[in-house]
Amino acid sequence: MDDSIEDLGTLFAELNASPQFVIGQLGQSLDGRIALPSGESKYINGASGLDHIHRIRATVDAVLVGVGTVIADDPQLNVRRVPGRDPARVVLDPNGRLPASARCLQNDGARRLVVRRPSAAGALPDGVERVEVEGTGALDPAAVVAALRARGLKRILVEGGPRTLSAFLDGGAIDHFHIIVSPVILGSGRTGLDLKPITGLSAALRPTTRVHVFPDGDVLFACDLRRRAGGEGRQDHAHRDLCPAG
Repeated sequence: MDDSIEDLGTLFAELNASPQFVIGQLGQSLDGRIALPSGESKYINGASGLDHIHRIRATVDAVLVGVGTVIADDPQLNVRRVPGRDPARVVLDPNGRLPASARCLQNDGARRLVVRRPSAAGALPDGVERVEVEGTGALDPAAVVAALRARGLKRILVEGGPRTLSAFLDGGAIDHFHIIVSPVILGSGRTGLDLKPITGLSAALRPTTRVHVFPDGDVLFACDLRRRAGGEGRQDHAHRDLCPAG
């Protein structure tokens, strides 16, 4: 256990030393569920896993979620469980569905940004920055990351929901992916990821991964998507240009 905690400190030291990165975070059960069929999801992960999420929030410049997560869960997206500053809060809201009363839009001193298509309607509360990204359909993760970095937000946590995480993974826009697995079996409910099909196992992502066991039994899989297991770098040139290691 002590070695695991020491390695976790090293992991955060590496993140703190990186000038820019995108990190995805997912908490799930042993059978890959993030919520019951009813939508109940608080809390699948234990206290240690929740502390870890808040520690990541305190490390990054911005925490990003899709509008579906805001409508379903109304998260605060601030730092409460560990010491640290609140990151900027970013909501992907391409069609202007975000309620102005959302807790993540409340003025508590942190930057608040909403990413929309130029055609999207809907007023935003005072002080909330509107970020416009061109395109049709779902917002392009690479364009979103570029727009945020142009505004000084270079270290980004993609926290949910599953559709947003899946889009960023499919788009090669995530450098690190932290999956916290809780020792519980739900048996049914919503799964955490829904990625595009692959043609064979040779196309599967096999990132270099470190494993950390928390005191309450949750297990963190810290995956470096910039590197394949065995030492090979990713072959996705767009990903290397978007999210350089360092």
